[in-house]
Amino acid sequence: MRFAQNSQLGGMSERRDPLTERIIAFAIEVHRALGPGLLESAYEECLDHELSVAGIPYERQVPLPVVYKQVRLDIAYRMDFVVEKRLVLELKTVDKLAAIHDAQLLTYLRLSGYPVGLLMNFNVPVLKDGLKRIVL
Repeated sequence: MRFAQNSQLGGMSERRDPLTERIIAFAIEVHRALGPGLLESAYEECLDHELSVAGIPYERQVPLPVVYKQVRLDIAYRMDFVVEKRLVLELKTVDKLAAIHDAQLLTYLRLSGYPVGLLMNFNVPVLKDGLKRIVL
């Protein structure tokens, strides 16, 4: 597992990913237009619009069951977005990203089998300071 802070995708990440860069660009555009301080649902609606207009395949509020000893538990976990069946977007509007947010996205990646996740906190003055990329 690799963690790369911010939109630079540097550090522990070996290569650039055009999809995550494009999604980050959409998120920055939304953040510049709206600024911080709104509910998560407002940013989610705007990202939904951007992805739709761009023609990028995605699903929104994707159910994520937990399987325990061959028992499927539908306990209402939902991934905010799954883009191109390989990238999980988890949106937040919190004072500061915490370890629990990393753990949530990491768990979503492990349970879903998707390889890459972006954690986006829109409640920051500059969005790049609220971005984290996780690669399994």
